[in-house]
Amino acid sequence: MDINSLCSLSSVILGDSQEEDGACTRIYKAIKTRLEALEAKSATEGPLPVSPWRETLSECAQKLAEPHDVDWMDDDDDRRYVQHALDDIVSLYKSREAPLTHEHRISVLEFATRLYDLLTKKSSLKWSTIPFCVVMSTWLLQGPNVPTDTKRKVFVMAAGMVRLHTMNGASDETLYPLARITYRNLLDANASVRLNAGKALGALIALYGERNADVWERTDACFAQFYGMMEGGKLIVKETAVLVVGGMAKDPTLHSDIVGQALCFLVAQLGRSNPVLKGSAYMQIMAAAKNHKKTSAYPLLLPYMDKIAPFLVTRMCSQPTMISESCRLMCISVTDFLRTTLAKTLPTLFANREQAVLEAMDKELGQTPSSMFLHNSHGILAHVYRLDQGTQNALDFITKMLSSAAVTPSGKRTIVDAQSITKSCVVPLLAELVTALGDHSEQVAQNAIDALRKVDRVLNGRDSGQGNLGAFLKNYMLGLISNINDMLQDVQGRKSVDAKKKILRSLGVLVSHTGSATASVAPQIMATFQTMVGFPELCEETLYSWCQFITMLNAEDIAPHVGSTSAAFVNSWSVFTPSARSLAKKTLRYIIVEKGSEIVDNGLEDLVDISTIPELHDIHDHLVSLQGESTPVMRLSSILERAMTHNHTMAVQSLNELKQFMLNDHQSLIRKLASGDVFDPLVGQILTVLLTAAGRDIDEGDPLRPLAFECLSILGAVDPDRCELRAKESSMIVYQNFEDDEESIAFALHLITDLLVEAFRSTSDMRYQSHLAFTIQELLRFCNFTPALITPGRQSVPVKVRKRWNSLPKHILETVTPLLEARYNLIHTTNPIAHHPIYSERSTYREWIQLWTMHLISRVSGRIAQRIFGVFPSVIRNKDVAVAHRLLPHLVLNVLLSGSEESTTQIRLELLAVLEDQVNPISTSSSDKKILSAQAVFMLLDHLNRWLRRIRQGITKETNPRQVSKAQENLVKVDSVLSNINQDLLAKAALQCKAYALSLMNFESRVVELRQRSSNHQDLPTYYEHLHEIYAHLDEPDGMEGVSTMILSPSLEHQIRHHESSGHWTSAQSCWEVRLQQSPDNVDYHLGLLRCLRNLGHYDTLRTHVRGVLTRNPDWQPALAGFQIESAWMVGAWEDVQNIVHSSDVAIPQIVIARLLLAMRSRDPTAIATALHNTRMVLGGPIAAAGVGNYRRSYEAMLDLHLTYELETIHKAISSLAQQTTGLNFALMGLSEILSARLDSTLPTFRTREPILSMRRTAFALIDIPGSHALRREVGRSWLASAKIARKAGQWQTAYSAMLQAQQSKTRYSFMESAKLVKAMGDPLHALQQLENSMQLHNLLEDNSNVVDLTTDDDGETLKKMKAKVRLVRARWMNESERFDARMVLNTFSNVMTLLPNWESGQYYLGQFQDECYKLLPFAERNNRGLKMNLSTIRAYAEAINLGTKYTYQTVPRLLTLWLDLGEDAKVAETDTFRLINHAVSGAIKNSPIYKWFTAFPQIVSRIGHTNPEVYKQLARLIAKVIQSYPNQALWLFAAVLRSKKRERSQRGSQILQRVKNNPSLAHSWVPKLVTQSSNMTTELLELCNFHTPNIERKKLTMTKDFPQLASLGKSDLIIPLQESLTASLPPLSSPDSVHQPFPSNAPTFAGFAEEIEIMHSLAKPRKITIHGSDGQTYMFLGKPKDDLRKDARLMDFNAIINKLLKANSESRRRQLHIRTYGVVTLNEECGFIQWVPHTRPVRPVLVNLYNNRKISGWSSDMADVFARIKAMNDGNKAAELFTQKILSLFPPVFHEWFIETFPEPTAWLNSRLTYARTAAVMSMVGFILGLGDRHSENILLDDNTGDLIHVDFNCLFEKGKTLETPERVPFRLTQNLVDALGVTGVEGVFRTACEVTMQLLRDNKDSLMSVLDAFVHDPLVEWEEEKIKLDRKQQNAADAQRKNSVKPATDLRSLAKNSLKGIEKKLRGHYRPTPEKHAYEKEVSTSNLVQLLIQEATDTANLARMYPGWASWH
Repeated sequence: MDINSLCSLSSVILGDSQEEDGACTRIYKAIKTRLEALEAKSATEGPLPVSPWRETLSECAQKLAEPHDVDWMDDDDDRRYVQHALDDIVSLYKSREAPLTHEHRISVLEFATRLYDLLTKKSSLKWSTIPFCVVMSTWLLQGPNVPTDTKRKVFVMAAGMVRLHTMNGASDETLYPLARITYRNLLDANASVRLNAGKALGALIALYGERNADVWERTDACFAQFYGMMEGGKLIVKETAVLVVGGMAKDPTLHSDIVGQALCFLVAQLGRSNPVLKGSAYMQIMAAAKNHKKTSAYPLLLPYMDKIAPFLVTRMCSQPTMISESCRLMCISVTDFLRTTLAKTLPTLFANREQAVLEAMDKELGQTPSSMFLHNSHGILAHVYRLDQGTQNALDFITKMLSSAAVTPSGKRTIVDAQSITKSCVVPLLAELVTALGDHSEQVAQNAIDALRKVDRVLNGRDSGQGNLGAFLKNYMLGLISNINDMLQDVQGRKSVDAKKKILRSLGVLVSHTGSATASVAPQIMATFQTMVGFPELCEETLYSWCQFITMLNAEDIAPHVGSTSAAFVNSWSVFTPSARSLAKKTLRYIIVEKGSEIVDNGLEDLVDISTIPELHDIHDHLVSLQGESTPVMRLSSILERAMTHNHTMAVQSLNELKQFMLNDHQSLIRKLASGDVFDPLVGQILTVLLTAAGRDIDEGDPLRPLAFECLSILGAVDPDRCELRAKESSMIVYQNFEDDEESIAFALHLITDLLVEAFRSTSDMRYQSHLAFTIQELLRFCNFTPALITPGRQSVPVKVRKRWNSLPKHILETVTPLLEARYNLIHTTNPIAHHPIYSERSTYREWIQLWTMHLISRVSGRIAQRIFGVFPSVIRNKDVAVAHRLLPHLVLNVLLSGSEESTTQIRLELLAVLEDQVNPISTSSSDKKILSAQAVFMLLDHLNRWLRRIRQGITKETNPRQVSKAQENLVKVDSVLSNINQDLLAKAALQCKAYALSLMNFESRVVELRQRSSNHQDLPTYYEHLHEIYAHLDEPDGMEGVSTMILSPSLEHQIRHHESSGHWTSAQSCWEVRLQQSPDNVDYHLGLLRCLRNLGHYDTLRTHVRGVLTRNPDWQPALAGFQIESAWMVGAWEDVQNIVHSSDVAIPQIVIARLLLAMRSRDPTAIATALHNTRMVLGGPIAAAGVGNYRRSYEAMLDLHLTYELETIHKAISSLAQQTTGLNFALMGLSEILSARLDSTLPTFRTREPILSMRRTAFALIDIPGSHALRREVGRSWLASAKIARKAGQWQTAYSAMLQAQQSKTRYSFMESAKLVKAMGDPLHALQQLENSMQLHNLLEDNSNVVDLTTDDDGETLKKMKAKVRLVRARWMNESERFDARMVLNTFSNVMTLLPNWESGQYYLGQFQDECYKLLPFAERNNRGLKMNLSTIRAYAEAINLGTKYTYQTVPRLLTLWLDLGEDAKVAETDTFRLINHAVSGAIKNSPIYKWFTAFPQIVSRIGHTNPEVYKQLARLIAKVIQSYPNQALWLFAAVLRSKKRERSQRGSQILQRVKNNPSLAHSWVPKLVTQSSNMTTELLELCNFHTPNIERKKLTMTKDFPQLASLGKSDLIIPLQESLTASLPPLSSPDSVHQPFPSNAPTFAGFAEEIEIMHSLAKPRKITIHGSDGQTYMFLGKPKDDLRKDARLMDFNAIINKLLKANSESRRRQLHIRTYGVVTLNEECGFIQWVPHTRPVRPVLVNLYNNRKISGWSSDMADVFARIKAMNDGNKAAELFTQKILSLFPPVFHEWFIETFPEPTAWLNSRLTYARTAAVMSMVGFILGLGDRHSENILLDDNTGDLIHVDFNCLFEKGKTLETPERVPFRLTQNLVDALGVTGVEGVFRTACEVTMQLLRDNKDSLMSVLDAFVHDPLVEWEEEKIKLDRKQQNAADAQRKNSVKPATDLRSLAKNSLKGIEKKLRGHYRPTPEKHAYEKEVSTSNLVQLLIQEATDTANLARMYPGWASWH
């Protein structure tokens, strides 16, 4: 039925239908489906013809069938309808008698022709028409005397019908009957009949091309008929044949093989003697060239030259005119034709032994047959070996010919045999034969196999059977694969698709013969497969061979290819044909199902996600059963590991998976990982993977970089201070100038692993890859790597060489292994002549560095150096300059050390030329050339400086005079070049090139020089300005602050930099306005002002200013476009945005974002997708350029990418809801949560977060949903967030403006932000009053919790929480104001809890208020009123502990202190109130997560001796729970209790552990085993500590001999007690408590002990042991006998808490403030182990060495006299003067030199110095608070890698230093050298700011810190016990002296401890006595003033002069 009929029927049925699922409905659905199909068909094919066409068709058919009727099939499918009719006619005419009359014949022909005409109107349809043509032609041509015209018309009709035929898979034989008819009629006397029969034959032959396989071979028989006609036929027939074949040659629609056959036929006729035939063929070929749009005959014939050329050349002697005519046709000389076709003609000539032709070619070309053979030997021999018969004859002919030519000058003939000539070209020969294995013809493939066996027989004298053909071929695999790759890459000439298919199939056959031996060339084969599988026309053949390859490998060899194979399949699945998919599935099934169990742990993890492909679901299910269900975190880790691979397809696929994971599957997990004070390490890994992918060198259009940018936008601009990025550093310096073999080999391996292999694997340039392969091959040989390493049974390999080989990474081995047997050779070319300086002569960076590197290679000295660098020239000439860049510093160093004076001068000139060009104002160099060249020079200088540093260090240790002399000589050579570079020039060039660290380093060195001349040198202010500018570029405001203190009169530019860096945009605006008044026509000044206006959010003012400026200066439009367009979209002026975008073609961030916004406004999905892609590519550019190591520098670009995702997300959410109102609020709530989490994960600064909030407001305004209050509320919340961050940044005006906008949007609770702003501006009382007024206005003062507000969309819980927040703020402010009665404040806090009892913050502040009130109570009231307050505090804190983690460090320690202290008071313990307290604590222990209690575990353990039985019962239960939950960590902290010298503590500890071991619920867990292991380990470690060392000096002990029991415990499940493994982490506030894992899951455990135990030299003879960790690392610990390490352990806990607080604070986190901690294990009160801090050295020996270098002695008798005089002095000023004159004058500050020598690379120097300054500042403040003394320079360590300052030896705590015989007078060590190391700003800037931030943080968290120190009170130190004995004895003596009858009570040990801690508490409260004199009063001082006082004290020479001389205050 047609469409109209179906529509009518459906309307009737639909009208009758009364039921939802009745018969009518089902019929209607079926009709509807049919209608859709018909309409779709109609849309593509046009409307189906209705009855007129079919009526005419049936009429014709009926006329043809008369007198019979045609059996018409009722079918609406025209193809079937017609075919049925044709089949009926065919069946009728098969048995019909010949036509009775001529008229009958004409009638039938007429209707047949009309039928053809009708069918041609359906040109898109094809039928099986050949049977119709056969029967009709046969019938119509029957009988005698058929008229000529009838014959002609029959063939016209037949030709037309043939063109409508489709083979549809039928065999060629179906064409033969019609072919015979047409061939017969080609002999007809009439030309018209012949030509039309020829046309029909042409149409028939064209059908052979429908099945695109072996077309040439299948048409051979057809064209053989034509060749036959040309030999014996009449001239007229021959002419017809030429014309007919010419017609085929001219048809561009025919298959190329048919055209080729036709052309070959025509060319063959050019040798005819008949000029007519020759001319006709000539004209046909020329016409064909025109039809095929070729300029001449030559390009037309070129694709078929392998057929044409042999045909012509073999007839060169017999038919010379043929080749000459052909060459004339092709417009080429015979000589050139012969020369260019040698490879195609010689195989046939030599095989046929055409001696005469070869000699004729010799005459023509001047090239002997032997010479021609040698140049084309592999092609000739391949043809010869493939001969069925005659191979031996041809070989004999060739060898005889070569032997006759091989005559020596003496006349002696050299015998050449078949073996030698075969061996000379064996690899290309075998490649030719192997490719033939892939031929479709079984005969051809079999011939190739036979040929290979013949080759084997010739080479090896054996006959290869089926079994050992593979053994023969595997010896040549690398060469074969390389040759085949060249063919596929068209290196050896362009190959057709069919040829490439054959080559690819041949790989599969080759693999089937060679079997697992193919594994040796697996990387090359896999590279081929991965390249070719992406081409749809080649994928089937590729997958066939890939499947063969994989199934031939064993499991071990499959493993490396699992990832790349699966990635390639999944990536190309969409373009695979069904058969290709079947092959891919077969391959994957083999890998996963058949071999999966063998590679499940090694290889299968690399498999990409195949679950997205339905056809692979069964295989995926099997994979899951093998691997088990993985957690999301495990899956993420797997994706990230795969994404870091060098395999491009695998990386792309992994990023696709990562995108899906982050975007849809586990969005909440990503947000959780990127939350809290420290992000999960996985966030850093994600960033590293994405930044690495973005920075890869890829081709344009490659999906990798766009994918990386999209994933980065999804992740968001995560805070760089909260995640750790580890960039791989790969550099090496050759210190011995290639004179040391081991170092040289190490360097060669470094080049292979870190440079060449990656280039080799990543390049798509096959020529470059060959050059790289040659270089790697030669370097492998230099390293003594031979094939014996991988081939069993060959000669032995030295152990050292094998060990070196096995140390190479897995992916390196996979790549280089095949090259062990490689035979690459390169032709060396001469280098171009270099004129120095080369830089001036070359226009690009690439040309300069390549030529300079090549020149330096030619100047290299030394056998080894020449051998290494001599293999690089071919690689360096390539367009990729990475290799040249890496080699350059090594080459320069070698030439400087070993080259001539001329070479040294040339290098110096080259460096100066580059540097001078940077500062040359009239330079003509491009910016790219300048900056890239400068970076190369700076890298080179860093390399030389690092070499100098190492050599200088080595000289001090070297004892051989000759070596010292040689090293000094080398130092002079290198230093002579560096010293001749002007430091000013270097600094300015570095500043110009944005190498800020280098510039800073050189400017500072210049400042030091000038200061030494004069402290007021006239040039200093200029240099200070440079330093200030550099710090501004480095975004180091602390450094800028320091420099500012040295500038007496700051310039306007200085002030602008200062204001902008510190975010004072209003002040900066004023400065720019002054600048513009001075220079109104300077565009840069306008840009500065606009920048201020933008950051202040004054967009209207900004737009007005831009308009005004552009009116006066329209040519400034490109410079101002960014500000202009941003301000336009911010105020919603979209027409302006549109106009600016259309008028601008620059790709700046603002323009591309504007295009994206416009696309979103258009709501066009295609435009949005395109705009998003383009925007990401532009915005991501700086990120790709910056790389992994510079994430912070590219953070602004990252922020832009962050915005693109948010725009997309908001737009999608609003667009999907634009048509509905229901569900809008819920959807926006989910969106709001996502956006809030993303904002929280960014850098917490106004500068970062305000653009995000601003863009969100723009996004919400893009689509207008009328009447939607929800959108307006979201915009209002955004304004409120802006107000909050502006307030916290101190930008009051911006905060006020944003708050007003929030109020205009009617944002709920905006009044609270308004009140907070008032309070922040310094008016707390007004803020409180404003808050209360607003609360009253909104009815928030009264308790109306039962009233439901129907005017808001917020849910009840949200409203409750907001009300509770408001009330809590009011309660806190009331308390702070000290104007309200405590009961009223308490009532306000209580109301908060009544409203929202399950809120951590409310409970905490309620408890804190009660606790503060308790502390203020008179002592007499504490046991009554106070006890009730304690109960309230403990209850509130218990609830807070259970509800969250925000205040864990405040609540847990304080709750424990209150509970345990109260329990020790016997009277209090008996009260009912205390029983309630005990019950509350018991509930808290039961309900709260155990890790929260672990945070205070040292405090808990210290109270194990508690005297109250009930309290101890709870305490023991708590300790047991902690040990059971976290045995690995808790057992180390509990070890000291078990072995305590105090019996009660030891007994109680043993009882608790016994209870844990006997707990039935733990019987099957690992806890009892760990408890036993811990006990045994502790016992043995104690044994080691207490081991008696005899008086005889014994420097070492042996583990297995001296401590066999401990050695046996080396392999243990216990974790190594590292500080990071023992410190619990808290979950982010947004994460659920129950699932949190507080410790790293991969903490290293004991894998064994090193054999050697070192005895240190100090008095106590500590013992150093080495532990091997399960992570492969080694850890060293120092066992200290007779040393109470509990103090160190408590301090590490204290410092760990401080580190967490520093991480939680944005200011300290941004500065990376931290304390270096280390593991401390106390075994009892006398022994313990301390983790050895690696890569550190004490400050003292560093300074001593520096002074020794200056010939300054560290101590003298004169100094002793001076200190004796100082000690005797009473006047501090005189002491200071004497100290300055006599001591300090002898010791100039030198510490800064250590940083320059240790960190010569500028960036490392700057980072290390900043780290040093900040760690010094943090420990100075912490040390002051703790009263830490004895800070001599042996107790302060330096980290050689980072510059960290690390304090050790905490024996002198709690102001003990002030009680020494020579009292310490400084709060911390800040001597002249420590100040000197801070840089030219000294204590100002970085150091001072870090001190202030740290001190403020310590004061803000005083309660938490004091609670940690509480453990000291209850686990008193041994020294306090000794002090107690002394005091008791003193009191007893005093009593005896006074002869009193009673003795004073003994000193309370805890009171002694508490007194020691009181000083700490006072300092934390800000109370400080500036001077030690008794008359000085104690006062509270501000943080900044306190820091100033402390710095003054620490640097006061009067104080330093009076320090104990051993403290070395002059250092």
